[in-house]
Amino acid sequence: MPGLIDDIAGLRNSRVWRSVFRSGSGESNLHRSLAVQQNVFLHLASVKVRRRVLKFSATWYLGTLSLGCFLILITTGILLMLYYHPSVPQAYADMKDLQFVVSAGVFLRNLHRWSAHAMVLLVFAHLFKVFYRGAYRPPREFNWVIGVVLLMLTLFLSYTGYLLPWDQLAFWAITVGSNILAAVPVLGAKIRFLILGGHTVNANALLRFYVLHCVILPLVTVLFVAIHFWRIRKDGGLYVKEKTDDRN
Repeated sequence: MPGLIDDIAGLRNSRVWRSVFRSGSGESNLHRSLAVQQNVFLHLASVKVRRRVLKFSATWYLGTLSLGCFLILITTGILLMLYYHPSVPQAYADMKDLQFVVSAGVFLRNLHRWSAHAMVLLVFAHLFKVFYRGAYRPPREFNWVIGVVLLMLTLFLSYTGYLLPWDQLAFWAITVGSNILAAVPVLGAKIRFLILGGHTVNANALLRFYVLHCVILPLVTVLFVAIHFWRIRKDGGLYVKEKTDDRN
């Protein structure tokens, strides 16, 4: 038992633990205040920020712009769901209705599509900026991992939405992509069967991609976005590279 306690204490003092959890333990007033600060709802906004963070630059608020695109995608996606049926061949007919029948349907669909493209570009640019400036270094390494996960979720959201129009472009794009996935050693064929619901791109694949695109992946993305913003606050706000002193 003493050895187990020592192992737990060593784990809590390790670099990995401190990169994820940034508070102590106990029931003191300090611990209670840290518990409030760790809550994403109670401690989302900073009490103070550095003035240099707010200055305009070429990469100003790439993360915020990515979040804005995500909010546009959620709003337009919900509106598109009012007219869309994830079934064969009704899905293609619904896309045509949005294009020719529904008032402002073309605008709504194009706003959703271009916001998705913009989000992929902005998230890539945001991670490139973070890597270039070295903002992934301790104590921000855990938030860097969260950012990489958000990049993968962004790509998965874009990929799963590709099949929903159920046209020739979508059908063959998913067919090629799933065949590439099947080439992964050991688990590739099983993962392809899982996401398609069979061996071919059919109605089962359309329904699974619809659930992934409209329910599972957005909820997971919202969770990781909340953790990402919370960790920014816990790690001292937006990263600002300190100016070096050129004096001898």
